[in-house]
Amino acid sequence: MLQTGDTAPEFSLPDADMDVVDSTKLWANRHLVLCFYPKDDTPGCTMEALEFTDLHPEFEAAGADLAGISRDNCASHGAFRDKYGLTLLLLADTEGEVCAAYDVLREKVVNGVSRVGIQRSTFIIEQGGRIRHALYDVKPKGHAQRILELVQSL
Repeated sequence: MLQTGDTAPEFSLPDADMDVVDSTKLWANRHLVLCFYPKDDTPGCTMEALEFTDLHPEFEAAGADLAGISRDNCASHGAFRDKYGLTLLLLADTEGEVCAAYDVLREKVVNGVSRVGIQRSTFIIEQGGRIRHALYDVKPKGHAQRILELVQSL
């Protein structure tokens, strides 16, 4: 598991509009709140994304950008963003390589079937690419407010 002080793993992933986003550009001049979530348009993920969207102006004022990563594809991200008016950048890690680098993949049993899925986790990455906070297995309700408070204390 990644910890405070570790160098954030670098990545390049497509966003909802299929534009490739380079992580080093995301944290070059601002802090980055990087959220890993299980699935687009599911109750918990929608709640979390809407809370981050509602607080987006406060994150901007605190000098932080917001990005979410799941294994959904770009089309799914675009539909999710447009359906709810989400303002955070949604990135598609369909192969799970970035999820593995951030150690957020866990085996889960759903309806008696074992599969590997994303453990909801959030990383606050300081300008320059150092991890300031690594929070694994977070709950969606109220999470955005907690993260905002951590960002504001940087």
